[in-house]
Amino acid sequence: MQLVVARIGRAHGIKGEVTVEVRTDEPELRLAPGAVLATEPSATGPLTIATGRVHSGRLLLRFEGVQDRTGAEALRNTLLIAAVDPEEVPEDPEEFYDHQLIDLDVVTRDGTTVGRIAEISHLPYQDLLIVRRPDGSEVLIPFVGEIVPEIDLQEQRAVIDPPPGLLDESQAEIAVEREDS
Repeated sequence: MQLVVARIGRAHGIKGEVTVEVRTDEPELRLAPGAVLATEPSATGPLTIATGRVHSGRLLLRFEGVQDRTGAEALRNTLLIAAVDPEEVPEDPEEFYDHQLIDLDVVTRDGTTVGRIAEISHLPYQDLLIVRRPDGSEVLIPFVGEIVPEIDLQEQRAVIDPPPGLLDESQAEIAVEREDS
């Protein structure tokens, strides 16, 4: 199975390093020196990681054969893809790989069908489950414990406890502005 583990950002310095937007919970495993990664677009790779380091909170990588800023800039926006055993699961039982979540049925605590997980969007502060509803519309569900209290891989379902208005805007609770006295 192929998983996107990072996206290459801009060049850093003049020796071929690039910034990387990490898309894996296991960068020390997937983005370690010596790792050989497929790419999208595929003509760019495969790429072998020569070195990696953290600088000012950002992961910097240098790839074998990329020696200067020009070579690094040519890699910008390339997706890095790792081969992963489909049976592999994260060590933490509260973590999931995207492929484990895609196509799970989504239901509320009372059993009401919401739809099916179509995609996971990885944002800087939290992940979102993109759920396709039976009518074809989509709803974005923040992937946090308060809203998604249960993932049952055996039953192939995600149980959600949505706040008012998340699934139906007509049920949203509107905050009323207070007049200062």
